[in-house]
Amino acid sequence: MILAQNRSMDLPVMPPVKPMLAKSVAAIPPGMQYEAKWDGFRAIVFRDGAEIELGSRTGKPLTRYFPELAEALRERLPQRCVLDGEIVIAREGRLDFDALTERIHPADSRVRTLAERTPASFVAFDLLALADRSLLDVPLSDRRELLTGALAGVTAPVHLAPATTDAEVARQWFEEYEGAGLDGVIAKPLSLLYRQDERAMFKIKHERTADVVVAGYRLHKSGPVVGSLLLGLYDDRGVLQHVGVSAAFSMKRRAELIEELEPLRMEDAAGHPWAAWSQESAHETARLPGAPSRWSGKKDLSWVPLRPERVVEVAYDHMENGARFRHTARFRRWRPDRTPDGCTYAQLEEPVRYDLAEILGAPPAT
Repeated sequence: MILAQNRSMDLPVMPPVKPMLAKSVAAIPPGMQYEAKWDGFRAIVFRDGAEIELGSRTGKPLTRYFPELAEALRERLPQRCVLDGEIVIAREGRLDFDALTERIHPADSRVRTLAERTPASFVAFDLLALADRSLLDVPLSDRRELLTGALAGVTAPVHLAPATTDAEVARQWFEEYEGAGLDGVIAKPLSLLYRQDERAMFKIKHERTADVVVAGYRLHKSGPVVGSLLLGLYDDRGVLQHVGVSAAFSMKRRAELIEELEPLRMEDAAGHPWAAWSQESAHETARLPGAPSRWSGKKDLSWVPLRPERVVEVAYDHMENGARFRHTARFRRWRPDRTPDGCTYAQLEEPVRYDLAEILGAPPAT
């Protein structure tokens, strides 16, 4: 369901709004405004008096899933405004995306319970409208000044995202903030107008590599070619845990992979480390492919088991809770010189921990 216009609202910028996006670049570009890249749910907040709406990046409504946040925004925001920002959840001083995804639940009783157990915060980084004025055609530098004024003295769980025009400070954030669960830096041209659904900003993300075991694949929706490779790492008990997928291949390469992996194909999952994947209870004690999820809906989660004998080097940007790749890993090369039993979590680089409160509690940089 796409967020429909609330007819009781009368704002200069009305829902739905598709957020402005960013494209990946390898290095921090000079001469821009820099912010941390938050790892949460992108949200556009609309407030008109007592009315609050939270719209997702896709236009779907989020308000019902975060009742505690809607109330906090109603208490802390200007009477009439539209903000762009990120919904996040923090645990033990760092962002927790898994806890955030659990908040999207169909049962109202569960939503209320989770609102108390894992309350969310909102980090604001752009201002699209204030009072009767649309700011979509106002340069970023002016929008930032207005945002800072509008949220002066704001208190948790609503936060003003730190921003700076100092590239050296941005580089320091890039190195340090990963330890709090953030995954890079966003760079925005100072003259940038708000361009909905366009990749007009720049994101610089961490990238590391790891050797992982290929233990299966899913077929592509278009036919009998590889859709994604299922990747695994051995934990300290010697158990192969499913840590994510690699899926960005050309159609030609997808067909080639079917032939390359055919010698490893198993008739069924019997004897495979992930043989119990179809049993819901098995997912409580191990990371297996095909985990039941409200996100997957009726999606076919079946997969083709492979003998876990081939190793591939992949690039990844972020580990979620040290257990799995947060995003799809990128295939780099086969590693015939590596053995599967050497593909362990121990090879992964752990960022130095950094307390999220030091970021959210600090005054905005300049």
